[in-house]
Amino acid sequence: MIEPMKKVSLVLLNKEREEALVNLRKIGLVHLEKLEGASEKLSAFKEASANALVAESVLGEIKAPKAKKGMAPALSDEDTAKLCADIVAKSERKKQLLEEISADATELDRFSGWGTVTNEDFEYLITKGIQLKMYEVPVEKYNQIDEQIQTILVNKDKKTARFMIINGGEGRPENLMPEAFEVPLPRISTKLLENEIKADEKKVSDIEAFFAANAKYLPSISSFKKNLETDIEFENVNAGMERETSGDENDLAWISGYVPAANLEEFKADCAKNNWALAYADPEEDDVAVPTKLKNNKFVSLIYPLTDFLGTVPGYHEFDISGWFLLFFTVFFAMIFGDGGYGALVLVLTLLLMLKSKASGKKVAPVFGLITLVSIATIVWGAVTCTWFGIPVDMLPDWLKNLSIPWISSAYEDTLWQVPWVSEVGGKAVGLTKSQNLQIFCFSLALIQLAVAHIKAAARNISLKNGLKAVGDIGSLMQLIGMFWVVLSMVVNSDVFPMLGYIGTVPVGKIEISLIAAGFVLSFVFANYEGSIGASILESCKNIISVLLGVVNVFSDIVSYIRLWAVGLAGAAISNTVNTLAGPILGHAVLFIAAIVLLVFGHGLNMILNLLSVIVHGVRLNTLEFCTHIGMAWSGTKFNPFAEKKSS
Repeated sequence: MIEPMKKVSLVLLNKEREEALVNLRKIGLVHLEKLEGASEKLSAFKEASANALVAESVLGEIKAPKAKKGMAPALSDEDTAKLCADIVAKSERKKQLLEEISADATELDRFSGWGTVTNEDFEYLITKGIQLKMYEVPVEKYNQIDEQIQTILVNKDKKTARFMIINGGEGRPENLMPEAFEVPLPRISTKLLENEIKADEKKVSDIEAFFAANAKYLPSISSFKKNLETDIEFENVNAGMERETSGDENDLAWISGYVPAANLEEFKADCAKNNWALAYADPEEDDVAVPTKLKNNKFVSLIYPLTDFLGTVPGYHEFDISGWFLLFFTVFFAMIFGDGGYGALVLVLTLLLMLKSKASGKKVAPVFGLITLVSIATIVWGAVTCTWFGIPVDMLPDWLKNLSIPWISSAYEDTLWQVPWVSEVGGKAVGLTKSQNLQIFCFSLALIQLAVAHIKAAARNISLKNGLKAVGDIGSLMQLIGMFWVVLSMVVNSDVFPMLGYIGTVPVGKIEISLIAAGFVLSFVFANYEGSIGASILESCKNIISVLLGVVNVFSDIVSYIRLWAVGLAGAAISNTVNTLAGPILGHAVLFIAAIVLLVFGHGLNMILNLLSVIVHGVRLNTLEFCTHIGMAWSGTKFNPFAEKKSS
């Protein structure tokens, strides 16, 4: 559930502002409204933080010996700030030196075919009345140079002839062939360029030695940076608080934020203790700054590592779908991974890592709970479909085959599974294959999940005493149910699920069309209801194209769940291929290790691809299809109280 919030405003004496903020941070209950402070102190903190970030990045690339716990050298904050500034300056200098080295090396490369070029020699010859200019020309063109042009051939290779023109004038000789191009003198003599490069490389080496010598202080820099984040947060609030500026000792300062309603009485007592004036009220419906604090049981909270990773936070006035997200994500994960062997392997590795954390005295990361859940679900799915590391069914023990469910299991022949309402059409047997059964399962998941979305939306509108808008949600649900049958008919099997006609005496065609039509009308009339039916209809008319496309979107949203079957099928095909490639060489003693490497690499790669598929497809179905139908935009801000940071 999303915890109710109270909007609070504090008023206090301006002269006690800093002391009040220290106490407010100790209380740790208020999520402050966004502030943008400005002060010299804040600027200094931000500059030091930026320096620390760069220093941490630079030193983090150096492979320094790992210090024993508690033995890493420490620096004072003042020395750390100075060291970070030095590292930033030297890092910029290193970048500049590398650019100079690159430019000089390029210049030297330009004269690689000329040997040593000394600018002073050219200048000296000019004083003696001899002007030399360097040129290059394709080697076959050199002998075609006009005889009136005095040249000296320096050297030539297979492609280029290098020569100098003697006293050819200030510009380019008019009768010189266009293929010849002048080689400008280097910035300085090539020998000096070489010396500059060596000197710059020595400077770079000295800077890198400085970095290596100070890599041992990386923990101090990381700690310093973390402390600065707290200082910046505090000073930003301190500088950004609104206040009176008359200079009187009774000038006031004030600040606003949000406190969980469950903690309001505790906060009121803290305000009275600190002599702060407090005002509070319920957030307004259009207040978009209200933070979201989720409160669920330990099991539902297993989904938090995933939503934190995705950065998805429901808005304060939206739904908390954590429980539904966890339920469907677990099922989707199991179907996409699809292999009980993979699930067992992940479970064993997870349990080992959890035991290692406990043995070392560390807290077990919450993500391990989620991984344990989805790996167990994958084992269950692998059991019911008889899928274990892509091993052929005839090589599996009977007890594993017996765990599977025949109508979706690979352990049984792919015969037609009869349905009670039709056995043959036109003298031809009619039934469902295992693939079709899995498709039906995927579409049924779509129906259940999207139906939950519309039911929750309708329940929310009823609770807000907007019952007519809830009728629009019921209309969307009716369209969903009718379209479900259309999908089964068009995608799975039109003989088993006829689009029109009867099943026995039940006119399924009329029912599905009626549901879609009636649902569309209800949705068209009431989906935008905010107190006036006419205004709701007018709003639908304004968006008539998107309203009509909405019916098509219902179809496509249901069909999109077939990705669960398709991606799982692709993963199974890859595992089978890996086994097929490794199988022939697995029995050879000489190639046994190569076969093991192939199996580990192939199945490992398949597991990585499956994990990516879970993120792309399993998460998408929850955050897009489901949330579109429920009307969620994930527009929330996570509750983050102004509080002292716990040291790690």
